[in-house]
Order: sequence, then C-alpha cells, then structure tokens
Amino acid sequence: MTGFIYEKDSEKIVTITMDMTGPVNAMNEEFIDLIDGTMDQLEKGKEDIAGVIITSAKKSFFAGGDLKRILSFQKGEESNIFDFIEKNKGYLRRLELLGKPVVAAINGTALGGGCEICLACHHRIAINDPKSQIGMPEVSLGLLPGAGGIVRTVRMLGLANALPLLVEGKKLKPGKALAAGLIDELAEDAQDMKAKARAWIKANPETFQPWDTKGYKIPGGDATDPTVIQILQVAPGLLYQKTRGLLPAPETILAVAAESLRVDVDTALRIESRGLTKLMVSSVAKNMITTFFFQMNELNAGGSRPGDVEKTRVKKVGILGAGMMGQGLAYVSAKAGIEVVLKDISLGAAQKGKAYSETLLSKGVSKGWMDETKKSSILNLIHPTCEDKDLDGCALIIEAVFENMDLKHRVIKETQAYLANNGVYASNTSTLPITQLAKASANPENFIGLHFFSPVDKMPLVEIIIGEKTSPQTLAKGFDFTQQIQKVPIVVNDSRGFFTSRVFGTFIDEGCRMVAEGLDPVLVDAMGRLSGMPVGPLTIHDEVAQELTKKVAETNRELDEQLNGNFCAINSVMEKMSLLLVEEYARGGRAYGGGWYDYPEKGEKQIWPKLYDLFYDEKVALPKQELIDRILFRQVIESLRCFQEEVFLSVRDGNIGSIMGIGFPPHTGGVLQYINTYGVQKFTKRAVELAEKYGERFDPPKILLEKAASGDLFE
Repeated sequence: MTGFIYEKDSEKIVTITMDMTGPVNAMNEEFIDLIDGTMDQLEKGKEDIAGVIITSAKKSFFAGGDLKRILSFQKGEESNIFDFIEKNKGYLRRLELLGKPVVAAINGTALGGGCEICLACHHRIAINDPKSQIGMPEVSLGLLPGAGGIVRTVRMLGLANALPLLVEGKKLKPGKALAAGLIDELAEDAQDMKAKARAWIKANPETFQPWDTKGYKIPGGDATDPTVIQILQVAPGLLYQKTRGLLPAPETILAVAAESLRVDVDTALRIESRGLTKLMVSSVAKNMITTFFFQMNELNAGGSRPGDVEKTRVKKVGILGAGMMGQGLAYVSAKAGIEVVLKDISLGAAQKGKAYSETLLSKGVSKGWMDETKKSSILNLIHPTCEDKDLDGCALIIEAVFENMDLKHRVIKETQAYLANNGVYASNTSTLPITQLAKASANPENFIGLHFFSPVDKMPLVEIIIGEKTSPQTLAKGFDFTQQIQKVPIVVNDSRGFFTSRVFGTFIDEGCRMVAEGLDPVLVDAMGRLSGMPVGPLTIHDEVAQELTKKVAETNRELDEQLNGNFCAINSVMEKMSLLLVEEYARGGRAYGGGWYDYPEKGEKQIWPKLYDLFYDEKVALPKQELIDRILFRQVIESLRCFQEEVFLSVRDGNIGSIMGIGFPPHTGGVLQYINTYGVQKFTKRAVELAEKYGERFDPPKILLEKAASGDLFE
C-alpha cells in the first residue's frame, strides 16, 4: 500500500503516514494529489478530530521538490510556475489553519520541502538519530525554500537567527536543529516520538500558529526595529563579498526575508513564491541542479566504478610522507575508522604529522562537534613510524613524497613488499604519469593514482588515475576507499598533468600572461575573483609557490625529453614568470616570504611594487569582460582538449572535477555545463575571436566544433 495512509484511533487522533511511490517521499505530482485528498478529508471531518500526527513509513521523513520538473520550466512560463508554487504551498497553509493541533513526527531526514512541511505543523518532534538531517539547503541548488520556509522561519526565529539557516542552507542534526529552534522536541525512538506527539496534542487541543494569533510579534523585531534595520543595511554588502553577484539565490532569500517582515503572512508567502519563480527559470539554478544534484548523485551511486567488482573496505592504510598531504591523509583516514601507519624518514617527522590530527580534533572538541573520547579513539588509530616493516599488512599504501620521479620510484621499490595480498599501491601525484611510476612496481596492475587536494581535510575531491596496466579491481578498490573517507571520486585516464592539474595551470598561466602584457596585476587578480574563481590567479600562484612551480617544471622538462612530449608548452608563461621571480628576485611564493605579493606581519598582503617597473604599461587596457572571458575560456578549452583526448570520460566527471578540484565557478555548473549555458555555437564563435586576438591556446578543439555543427549539448 502506498500513498498517505490515514488512520484515526479511538482518541480521535489522526495519524497520516506518508508512504509515496519510490524510495523517498517527495514534492511531486503524486504529492499534490495525495495532500489534496488528505486535506479535504481532514477539513471535512475536523469536528470529529482531536489532532493530527504526520510521519513517514520511509527511512527518511521527506525529501525535497521534483527537480526534474523544475529543470523543465523555461522562461516565459513564469505565470504557470507561480500558480504551481502557490497551489503546492496552499495545502500547507490549509494544514496550519486547520484549527486542530498538528504534529510533525520526524522519523528521519527532513530536508527542503520536508522541513517546510514540518514548519507548517504546530509542533515538531524528531528522533535523535545523528544520521538524520533537518534543514533547507535549496540555496545550494540555486533555489530558495518556496513552500513557506523563509516566511515561517523568519516568524519563528527572527531575522537574525533565520538568515544563516536560509542563506547558508545549513543541514542540522536533530540536536542542532533543536538548539536552532527548527524543532521543538527530541525523541529516543519511534515509539517515544509518537507518545510525545500524542501527549502534546492532548495538552494543546486548540492550536494555531503564533503568527496567526492577534498581537503576535516577530522575535527580534519587524522591519521598523533598529536592530533589524542595521542587519538589513549590512547584510547585502557581506553577502556580495561572498557571492560577487554571481549567485542570485542568497540575494533573493535575503530580499524575501526582508519583505516578509513588512507584510502579513499570506502576502509574504506570495512574495516568496515570486522569488522562487524567478530563480526556477534562471540558468544558475539549472546549472547547479544539473551538476550538484543529478550528476553528483550519479557519481555517488558508483560513477565510473566497475560495476561487476565486489565492494571493499580498507582496514589498514600506510601513508608515506608526513608532510602537508600525508598528515591530511592520516587525519581523514583515521576519522573514517581506518588504522593508519604514518611513515616518514624520522620518527620526529612522523610524530609531527600526527600532531596535525590532534590539532584539528582539539579544535573540534572546543567547538562542540567532537568529544574527548572520540578524539582519543581517532588519534589511537594513527601510528607514526620511521620503519618500513610497520607497513606490513596494509591493504593500501599511498606514497605522498615530493613530486620527483626518481624519489617516488625508490620509495615504491622499498615499501611495496609490505602490502597485504592483493593490496593496492597508490601515488598521490598531481602531475607525474602513473604508468611511468608503476614501472617501479612488481604488480603494476595493482598500482593506481589517488590525487588528493590540499588541505586534504577540507578539499572534497579525489582524482583517481588509471595507469595502462591498472586493473578494474584496483580501480574499484581505489574508488571504494575514496568514498570510505567521504571524498568525491572522479576517474581519469593517465596523462601528463591528468585533468585538474593540467587545467588549473592554465588559470595561473593566463594571469601570468596578462601581467606580462602590461596589465595592472591588481586588476588581473581582481578579475579572477570577479569571474567566480575562489581567488585570483596571482594569489593562488603565491600559495602554490613559484619555487614549487619551478621544480615541477624542471621535472616536466625531463619527462618531455624522455617521452618526446611538449607538455611544458601548455603553461609556458607561468614557468617563465616563476623562473624570473625565483632566480632573479628570490621571490618563491608566500611560504618563501613573498611572490607576486608582499606579506607583512601585520596588515593585508600588498602587490609587490617592483611588478609595475617590470611589466606595467598604462597604455594597455582591456574591457573587464574580455579579461573574464580569457580566464574562463582558457580553462574550458583546455578541459575540452582533455575530454577529446579521453583524459576524463564523462561530462559528469568534468563538471564536478572542475568545480571541486580547480575551483571553477559553481554557478556555471562546471566547465562543460558552462558551454551549454553560454550556447555551444555562441561559445565556439567567441573562442575563435579570442584565438584570433591572443593565440592558438583558444582554438576550438574538434570536439567543440562537432557539437557546434550538430547542435548537441554536452550531456
């Protein structure tokens, strides 16, 4: 039996158990039919009803909206979209005006529309399950909570407390949701939850929402309150610093929340509907839904993992090198419950690597998301050592030593014998070919690349690289380990620089070229941020370090000679600029005292003044959009070359990898979705224009020309 199961007991309490078709309950056409019939039944029989409990037969309480339908909405359909939203939320308004107590018995996760159903109830009780999440994360998909979520949250909590939940799209565990005011009670289990729901109904026989009672005042004040006025004066500027005007959803949420303070509930709900209507037809929402929901779900469900290989879990991992990457790997592995052998050339260095985990966990204790017992159990899993023999029995060994082929070969040969039977040896390299590294392995079929990003504890992506002899079983094990430590895996074929490092280099290289052309370096960096990248190309180059760029370039020149390649030509200006800064002026990057910028002990960083003497030409000026196009097109076109060369094999991996690994602007949906939104033919034409002005690095690859000719999208 599926649907909304309606049961009334001897005490006239109605329990509505949501059990819709499919694995979760969701706000789709079926929901509208079911809630329509249910509300009719409740309203007709309300004189003989003591109260209502709404719960779920699924593991989760209720999911969000019908995103496939949202993707189908187009500009020009705004009137129909508005009516659709109003009809949907109208049922929830009828529910809260029923005149009988309604309790949400939240048996699992309630996100998006699920949370909004709960807000329309008069009381909310959740099972205290740490796996459950409660909140409204619509902003992460370019949308806003449009089933009353903004209006009710602001009226329940006040503007100051509601905005972080709405604008940041926070997903809270039940205990945190209780503290935030989204729910009213916690229960130990389903039986306790229903008992508490019944008790509350009996204690509150005639119930209305606070905002539907005469004289109700919004916590913290309405639009005339001085504190609220101050928030509304400051919030837009703070928000713009984060979004740079590229993400309309947070700004719309703020606007709707502000307007809702000035009007009655029903008018506020209509304002909310107009805001959601505008966002639903925006390209940003469509991009973010496509990539962050549908493509991410595909990836999490297995993505490019071989489907015919049994899943595995790593119990013991060896990590070679306790530097920045190694210590981060030790932390995320131990946090996932894996025994870690952290090896370095000295015990002191290995212990220093373990101390990194202790520092992070101690911060967790001080902030309340970690207790001392859990901290100790995680730290006890990390065994620092300088002895190879301690690696014995590891199902996985990851070398994270310096990016040098000879060094990595030596380390692999010295330690591979300690792998467990059928164990996997992985290299955390960012540029060196896996097939070449695997030549040091006695079992190249068990060798793979696992490219992590720094800092490992914060960066979500892992780029899994397949060598020529890497077996499907090894790929599956690498994929499983990545998910075991709660990272996002994309799979790429072996090549110089792989996908992320190769494309990321073009971002820095294009910034270097602009400076070399005579443009103001401050402007160049600002345009990087204005394009939607996390930081400018010069800033990130300082963080990566010109010294490291120089050393990696030396390694790649050697490889070019060995492999008869021309990889160094891709980002040649970045290399030249790095050599100049390091060798002529001893400016190796932020960690070396300065690079493009000076870093005073006190105060903000400042552009190195000598750059103006070396490069700046006041006669050189380009429109801002031209600079933004160069920054973004350069990365997209290099990504297309990677796709054409089968470095990565799916649009999904290209989009997700570019955002999570490179920092490509999230509002675009990723490098290939950016082309879809721009228009394939239009993008191709613009690429030709840029190539004519600036060189062959902007030439449209064959794969783009074919799409432009056929009119197909990258899907």
